[in-house]
Amino acid sequence: MRKRTLILAAALTTGLLTATPASAAPSGLTGDFNGDGYRDVAAGAPCADVGSASCAGAVVVLYGSASGVSAARRAVITQNSAGVPGTAESGDLFGSALAGGDLDRDGYSDLVVGASNESIGDRDGVGSGTVLWGGKSGLTSGKGLPQPSTLAEYGNFSRGIATGDFDGDGDLDVTLTGQSHTRIYNGPFTRTGGPLNNLRVGEVGTTFEVFAGDMTGDGAAERVYPFNVDGDTGGQINYFRWTGTAYKMADLSSADGYPGAIGDINRDGYGDLVLGDHTDPYDLKPGGHKGGQITVWYGGPTGPDPAQTPTVIHQDTAGVPGAGEAEDGFGRAVSTGDINGDGYADVVVSAPGEDLGTAKDAGSVTVLFGSAAGLSTTGVKSYTQDTAGVPGSAESWDRFGSAVALTDVTKDGRADLVVGVDGENSTGGLWTLRGSASGLTTSGAQGITTTAVALKSGHGLGSALAQ
Repeated sequence: MRKRTLILAAALTTGLLTATPASAAPSGLTGDFNGDGYRDVAAGAPCADVGSASCAGAVVVLYGSASGVSAARRAVITQNSAGVPGTAESGDLFGSALAGGDLDRDGYSDLVVGASNESIGDRDGVGSGTVLWGGKSGLTSGKGLPQPSTLAEYGNFSRGIATGDFDGDGDLDVTLTGQSHTRIYNGPFTRTGGPLNNLRVGEVGTTFEVFAGDMTGDGAAERVYPFNVDGDTGGQINYFRWTGTAYKMADLSSADGYPGAIGDINRDGYGDLVLGDHTDPYDLKPGGHKGGQITVWYGGPTGPDPAQTPTVIHQDTAGVPGAGEAEDGFGRAVSTGDINGDGYADVVVSAPGEDLGTAKDAGSVTVLFGSAAGLSTTGVKSYTQDTAGVPGSAESWDRFGSAVALTDVTKDGRADLVVGVDGENSTGGLWTLRGSASGLTTSGAQGITTTAVALKSGHGLGSALAQ
């Protein structure tokens, strides 16, 4: 019996899970890396040390189950893991960006991982992307994504990653972006050959962000690239939609924000664009709100109408807990998902710079619910590490909400909340709250630290979460 227990523990910590019956077909769900029907959590610890390599980076995977995730069912993957391309080197930042999806159409979700500071030859900070392949045992081997040899030093290619069926052909595609280069990788993918093809997206400027979702209801995901422009550090929002024969670029000239997410908030069949505009207004950024804000641009047959008046919500909005204070960072991370199972996408917004009493940058997250009328300010709730039932306590520099993701890890039809806390104990952590018919519940809430997942030093766990 003792031998059996040790074997099982080894399997769980390396991701070699066997919970799925041999006859069961893999689920095909995005984020279900072992195909057992439960979505899993993938989190970046881009400054984790690997051996003597400082800030080489790691990805921590927590496998879902009917009881949620736990540190016992985990995998820790680095560039020194068997089958993973490359070598863990100081400053690579492997895990700085993540995105999931079944790229090779085998029913198991794969994971695209950015190492945004990877050095290539004698060029520093170039960046690279790697696909980790899913399978019955979870994420295992990987393949590097092709990229041109002309990428600039310190361009941080792969700082932004998104997946989706961009051209509506039924195969998932991938886009990677960095300061000076944006690229699209067209599916289908194979484990030996990688993408069908890849090409540069030359129409966007300096960008470190990308996210994707179907805002037109045609089954093809739009790619949204926020990027800086002179005189407006709030960013310019451009997106690409598939017309059936080609991509057409559209501009939301009045929109601002860097992080973003797409979900059908008003349940009209069109994905809605949520933008987090987390920086305070100043002379080069006249828009926004003190402490940060979010805006919602509602989708339609040709995408969001740029003439619409978006929904704007901040901590000074009636019904929203708290108050807008300088450097709260409200909107620093956003995610969409159906928390209460009513069919409307809900929105979680982080404010990792929120001060709580004397605790500086302790952080908070706020949950807003979707409705037929759009994003509602009725029943809004905020959570911190001082909220009853939430593990831990609010401390300076915890940054509760460094990243957020809504995903159903329990297979009950309701999205659960994963919160990155990348400053927890100066090393980081992951907190989870379960979804329920009445919204999030703190019953069964968990706090998983770097010690629990056996990361030794460095860390930054929770600074990135796969959507």
